[in-house]
Amino acid sequence: MKIPNVTIQQLLEAGVHLGHKTLRWNPKMKKYIFGKRDSIHIIDLTQTLELTKIALEKISNVISNNGKILFVSTKKQASEAIAEVAKETDQYFVNYRWLGGMLTNWGTISNSIKKLKKLEIDLVAENRGFTKKELLKMSVKKDKLQRSLGGIADMKKIPDLVFIIDTNYESLAIQESVKLGIPIIAILDSNSNPDGIDFPIPGNDDARRSIDLYCNLIKETIVSAKKLAPISDQKKTSETKIDTEKRTKTVAELDRDKLDKKFSKTKKKLN
Repeated sequence: MKIPNVTIQQLLEAGVHLGHKTLRWNPKMKKYIFGKRDSIHIIDLTQTLELTKIALEKISNVISNNGKILFVSTKKQASEAIAEVAKETDQYFVNYRWLGGMLTNWGTISNSIKKLKKLEIDLVAENRGFTKKELLKMSVKKDKLQRSLGGIADMKKIPDLVFIIDTNYESLAIQESVKLGIPIIAILDSNSNPDGIDFPIPGNDDARRSIDLYCNLIKETIVSAKKLAPISDQKKTSETKIDTEKRTKTVAELDRDKLDKKFSKTKKKLN
């Protein structure tokens, strides 16, 4: 199991140690606080370093076993970053708004995803037979669904792991994940609630440099772990089919060669 090398120096340079003002802290985060400076809580990076490694090992384990991760952050600072890493690593994401029941009421969400896909097909199809007004309404509806569901449009089942940036924003996602027993990795700032988080990473959840560091580490971990992942049954079936076709073709070619030789000999005798 290979995870990226991460140091306290990297965490310091990214501002991971900088928490919120002491007045805004959550007492449940006390064990992760090193101290305070200028009325700002300083997060204990020795704990952050170890807990980051544990979280990355969990990610590596999930991916190397063909599991899937759902990235969740609807806050402005992190929404683009988590969408980018999810797309680049073929994972899922929610970065606009968490709809109630996104995990616990998957049947309803699946129907909404089907509507989204149908709208996409209808809008690009030729000879659609819709008026301009109807097309405009369909386009608006599609965009709305795309913002909320685009990142999970290809999700066939609940994810194997959920990664969250800012638990204060994503309380619904946490509740649903806990209810379904899905492990959660979360970045916990000094004002966060660590309850229900299986793999906490104490650190700044606002600074773009910190967020980029978390995402880059996760991306590297996923890319490395994919190389260790066994071939899925579907892929195996596909590859077996291709191999069988190749073998069948080769046998056919050999038979053809035999027939050609035989026919050639017969032709010589006749001559």
